[in-house]
Amino acid sequence: MNTPAGNSLGALDDEEMLLVLQQSLTKKRVLIVDRHSPARDSLRLMLGALGVTAVHGAGSSAEVIRQVKGNRFDIILSDFVLDDGRDGQQLLEELRHAHLIPLATVYMIITSERSYTNVVALAELSPDDYLIKPFTSEQLQARLVRSIYKKHVLRKIYEQIERGELHEAIAACDRVIQQQPMYQYDALRFKGELLHQLGQTGEAEAVYRRVLEGRIAPWAKMGLATALRDRNALDEAEQLAEQVLQEAPDFLSTYDFLASVHEAQGKLKEAQTVLQRAADVSPHNTVRQRLVGDVAARNKDLLAAEKAYSKVIARSKGSSLRTVDDFANLSRVLVERGDVEASRKVTAEMKRELRGDKQAELAALVSESLCLEAEGAPEKAKQLVDHALSLQGEVEAESHSKGRGVSQRLAIDLAHACYATGKPADAEKIMRQVAAENHEDTHLIGHITDVFAKTGRPDAGKALLEQVGREIVELNNKGVMAARAGDFEGSVHLLMQAADQVPNLQFLVNAAKAIYTLMDQKGWSPTLAERAFDYLQRAQRKDRKSPKVVSARQLYVTVAKKYGIETTL
Repeated sequence: MNTPAGNSLGALDDEEMLLVLQQSLTKKRVLIVDRHSPARDSLRLMLGALGVTAVHGAGSSAEVIRQVKGNRFDIILSDFVLDDGRDGQQLLEELRHAHLIPLATVYMIITSERSYTNVVALAELSPDDYLIKPFTSEQLQARLVRSIYKKHVLRKIYEQIERGELHEAIAACDRVIQQQPMYQYDALRFKGELLHQLGQTGEAEAVYRRVLEGRIAPWAKMGLATALRDRNALDEAEQLAEQVLQEAPDFLSTYDFLASVHEAQGKLKEAQTVLQRAADVSPHNTVRQRLVGDVAARNKDLLAAEKAYSKVIARSKGSSLRTVDDFANLSRVLVERGDVEASRKVTAEMKRELRGDKQAELAALVSESLCLEAEGAPEKAKQLVDHALSLQGEVEAESHSKGRGVSQRLAIDLAHACYATGKPADAEKIMRQVAAENHEDTHLIGHITDVFAKTGRPDAGKALLEQVGREIVELNNKGVMAARAGDFEGSVHLLMQAADQVPNLQFLVNAAKAIYTLMDQKGWSPTLAERAFDYLQRAQRKDRKSPKVVSARQLYVTVAKKYGIETTL
């Protein structure tokens, strides 16, 4: 964790370098985030005294989102306590999750909070620094200059990552390691993560072992544990993660990792326990609360699931991180608990907050149909399901036009409602499509399995999932075999058909890579390039960090560069 305000610049004692950095500071564009106008004005005056004049202010999280979408800020200074009970940590989470600020932006949190929970939360989400009130303009300048210098040293790494040129980013890491020993561990951390993204697990493992030879670093141990998990050494990965928790119990991402290992081992209760421990220490992390709810629901611990999903909704109020699924998850659990009225209240809140959203409208129909079915009113429930099925096509069309995915959980809930109201054919059609498109997503497959169990069809569910798995392999093999036989055009045609029919992550990646491989040999085709880019974007929405997606993105960058085409990711 960074040290409090007032420490020296350490390696930045050279007066000439300090002068250059101070001059650089005057040219930076700054965004001050504070709900109190006088506080923003005070900090603006302090920055003005340092020669910083391009200063903007925002009094709410919504205003921050609006401003960062329209401007590129070099520095964001955010108070910890924001509007509507939200905080600077949540804001940072949202900005990073949505890729709204570049890696080069300095994000600093200002706080008077000294409690253990808040400090842990800040460390977990890794702002560049934090300032404890009160502080002087000299202390502010020193901390900003130090952060700017670090960003300057690492800037080439950031630039290559943002261009999608990960091999070049690794080369930039190597240059920092050789030329800037003070920041070698920052560069090694990036290098390990980049190698892991590229699927070069063995090389990533070597980087983390190199770090651990020189220092005790929780992030390096966790990088090593991730590499072990990826080559299915689950017991070793579990032991290493447990070791990290003993040595650094505040390194909260370890809990998430350990939970994922327990899930892979089939130990769902242990996974829930680990996630709950982390959520208790850092209750502000929305993503983790959502995971707690998911695992608790699968464990039939409905009270814990209700509590976690309720926190997600409360914490994400007014945030772009809030989704229809959050409301649907809570509504579903409440119905299972027999609290139909509470479920209806959640649905009413969703309709108010997401007015005009067709997915929310569909979710409301599905939720109410399940409520009616639970109350013993099957005919009324059936009418709503009929309406929901007719709306589903509109939802899919709208989602595609807006470049966002249809809620797969909502689709499963619709299938559940179909089974509950005597529409097994409609339900099976939906289940087949969701299973095919998400066969690698253990949470969604678990949700499908639960619905089959709830509706008295466990064997049918198992048979459906096995059949879908076989069909996916057969469909994929046709295109792959054509490519191996040297028929690249035929392979592209077959793989595009597969991706259009079943847009799961693997098929989308295969189709994109096949097109880029063909263009690499035959020349750039704007029409094919547009199709490939669409496949790549849809794969990224499913899992941007998947090594398969990263590999396709790298091929896109390489081929586009060959033909002088500007890349956009």
